[in-house]
Amino acid sequence: MPVRLRKFIGTVVIVALVILYALVATTIATLTLAAQPWWVHLLYFLLSGVCWIVPAMLIIKWMAGPVRKS
Repeated sequence: MPVRLRKFIGTVVIVALVILYALVATTIATLTLAAQPWWVHLLYFLLSGVCWIVPAMLIIKWMAGPVRKS
């Protein structure tokens, strides 16, 4: 697969991932954290804000393509 196509597909997938993840994380927070103290909100949003990075890193790694040995 050409590098440009791989990067285009990866970019579209990352944007979709971020939008979907934000909607799911916000929905979970709205439904479960309403009566919780502020520090629970802080912990939840810190953790949920970092958790999307793992799949994004895998997509970026795929976008970079195979490692070329020289």
